[in-house]
Amino acid sequence: MDRPVILKGRKVSLAVLHKEDVKKLWLWYNDRNIRKYLSNPEKIFFLEDELEWYERIRKEKEKHKVFAIIENGSENLTGLIGIHNIDYKNGKAEIGYFLWRDYWGRGYATEAVRLTLRYCFEWLNLRKVYAHVFEPNAASSKVLEKNGFVLAGRWRKHVHVPENGFVDVLCYELMREDWKG
Repeated sequence: MDRPVILKGRKVSLAVLHKEDVKKLWLWYNDRNIRKYLSNPEKIFFLEDELEWYERIRKEKEKHKVFAIIENGSENLTGLIGIHNIDYKNGKAEIGYFLWRDYWGRGYATEAVRLTLRYCFEWLNLRKVYAHVFEPNAASSKVLEKNGFVLAGRWRKHVHVPENGFVDVLCYELMREDWKG
């Protein structure tokens, strides 16, 4: 399947998400190990929900930009990364991402975040990018910190995560002037 690449890295690239990817994403979103640290971990998704989500992000490109993370050389879909709640007036947006578990621990998320920051600061001309991480998700915190994000605060015992109970939500931010692109 031909897939336009938006930004290319050493290990992964950010590419256009295809409608054909939705079935795989639907399976991934219903995997409890993947879902655990995403918003609303208790949710169960139907394929129709994912098709509606795809149409919504396709139509709301000004507010949300979602990229397929693909493995260079194989073109395998390895995960998603999104820029959400884009606020052009105030120059800020939220970043969120996940990888399929077969790709954990390979540096793919770190590189995908680095590429997305480049897109945010150089292409969208944003001044700030922020992210929220459930405290038990140490791997995601590490990805952000490797990319220069700083812990700006926390919401104590803010969300319920299955098998963890109520956990803190860590609030990270990165200003363009602090970015080492």
